Amino acid sequence: MPLKQRKKLVDGADATLSISDQCRLLRLHRSVFYYKHKGISSEDLDIMVKMDRLHVEDPTRGSRRLRRDLKLIGVCVSRSKVRRLMGIMGLKTIYTRPRTTVSDPAAYKYPYLLRGLRIDRVNQVWQIDISYIPLKRGFMYLVAIIDVYSRYIVGWSVSNTMQAEWVVDCVKQAIRLHGIPEIINSDQGSQFTSEEYVGYITGLKTVKLSMDGKGRATDDAYIERFFRSIKYEKLYLHEPGDGHELFDRCKTYISFYNEQRGHSSIGDSTPSQMFNRAA
Repeated sequence: MPLKQRKKLVDGADATLSISDQCRLLRLHRSVFYYKHKGISSEDLDIMVKMDRLHVEDPTRGSRRLRRDLKLIGVCVSRSKVRRLMGIMGLKTIYTRPRTTVSDPAAYKYPYLLRGLRIDRVNQVWQIDISYIPLKRGFMYLVAIIDVYSRYIVGWSVSNTMQAEWVVDCVKQAIRLHGIPEIINSDQGSQFTSEEYVGYITGLKTVKLSMDGKGRATDDAYIERFFRSIKYEKLYLHEPGDGHELFDRCKTYISFYNEQRGHSSIGDSTPSQMFNRAA
């Protein structure tokens, strides 16, 4: 049972079992039950907005370069703080050359299956990823799934936490609407290597799991390009005030992206035209 679900089962008003006993039976440490998220300061939220823009502009920036470039725009923070905020935001640095410090690439949980693959039909390859989205008063996350052949966004969802259950629900909804893909590609983030996600995808039997090499610049290029587009063309121009507003703006933009926005890489057709023509 997921940790979040076990935490909800603890009943502080139960007269027969103490909280300590309930936590022991649920294999839940008491500190997890009592922990209350302190939130993030307005100062850190402002830094995170700036970091997000710098990252979208150049995703090869690691913590060292982000700290330096923040200083250039008048924000002085430690490198450890930059790393901490990167973790909260889920920022992944893309490396422009092979990482020689990775000693055993074969140890990745699942191999990258797209190298050299000819993608010539819909539902052959889907790419999925999560992106940090700044709000006027806080932040949320957007998960999106793109059909690589047509560039059609087959599924998306917003949340204030990056839970594996949320990601799986998004995939389930996309499959209900558009069928089962042959390959689903993701990075090696904790949501995509979780038992819940891997168990669901492998349980589909006909679907192959593909995972990016850490920091590779081109492995998830299609979904990263979509995130760049939605941020620059919609979300940065009119920063959402809350989750409801974010949902509405994502819905409006993704409808435009799928139905009206032509792509030169697919002959100036819209993703919807390519997806429906080939389906």
